[in-house]
Amino acid sequence: MRKPRTALASCLLATVLLGMATPLATAVGGEGDKEPTKPTGPSGGASGNTLMASAGKTSIKVTNVQGGGGSGKPTKSLAPVDPNWEPPVCWYEPVATPEQLKGAVDKLKKNPNENLVPVTPSLSWGEDLMVDHYEKGKTQSTGDEGYKDFNIGKKGMFWRGVINEARRDELDYFDCEKTLFWQDAGAIPKIANAPDPEVLAAYAYDKIKVPETEVEMKPEGKSTVNLPTWVWLDKGKFEPVKVRAELPHTNLYAETTAKPVSLHLDPGTADAETFPADGECAVNEDGSIGAPYTKGSSKEDPPCGITYLRATGGEPYRLKASITWEITWEGTGGAGGDLPNGTFEGTQDVDVQEIQSINR
Repeated sequence: MRKPRTALASCLLATVLLGMATPLATAVGGEGDKEPTKPTGPSGGASGNTLMASAGKTSIKVTNVQGGGGSGKPTKSLAPVDPNWEPPVCWYEPVATPEQLKGAVDKLKKNPNENLVPVTPSLSWGEDLMVDHYEKGKTQSTGDEGYKDFNIGKKGMFWRGVINEARRDELDYFDCEKTLFWQDAGAIPKIANAPDPEVLAAYAYDKIKVPETEVEMKPEGKSTVNLPTWVWLDKGKFEPVKVRAELPHTNLYAETTAKPVSLHLDPGTADAETFPADGECAVNEDGSIGAPYTKGSSKEDPPCGITYLRATGGEPYRLKASITWEITWEGTGGAGGDLPNGTFEGTQDVDVQEIQSINR
């Protein structure tokens, strides 16, 4: 059960003022990983880096590798088929080099009432705490050792918790309230909510944008009672979407791929039959769904389609077409797996007439 926010905040504040735990570490990735990327930006000062950014803001870099947002077509986000699945609410990231942390504290010394340094997603420290712990290396009352002269000369970075912006209003992000801590280069902290490829894969899931494609139908706009309406999607409008998420300075990455696997038809009325009977049209080997209507096929059963049994009475039926996307991922060190399928639903108006024949 989650604690009320006020109780959590009070508990965390007391913990932070007392000190912080010493982080353990585990090696980054698997065999063959390269050395961690060297920090970019100014070596001194905190301007232009994530240390002084809005508290808890992630530095994960997201790239659209294939399809979706890179196609130039209108897109929308996927909704997980599993209602209980959620991306992580928070995790830890490297946010500052020793020089950048020193620069932030130097600014704090000049303006003690301003430029407080964020040490968790919800807490910032003033000059006394920052100088005592990160410059003078003062041991906290809990026995945790400080960092002499900001660890300048050592290889590594200071890490801090970040919050998934999509879930900022949830209390779970207090799980990432460990105070700004040091991690040697080439290793990932061995603590709860440390980042890993699966965290990045789940983060990338939220960034996937799939084409907002309407299904094609024949006849267009108006169907006829007891005659099949053919429904299809061309392969050129329907392709996998891949998004890559990378966490700078860690060698951690994941590529999350959404592959279309089926189209579900809901006619918008109980007075209809679908093809197939369950309304689930599978993707063909060439990536298309269904088959375009051809002349002379008016009385054949379509591989994907609908036969309406009753005419519309002034108001059109609202045909719902839901496309299901299979989600897989792969990442650092050969890691990989599946995530819950995603889906999006579009609606189209369909008028149905009583006439028992139609020219096609």
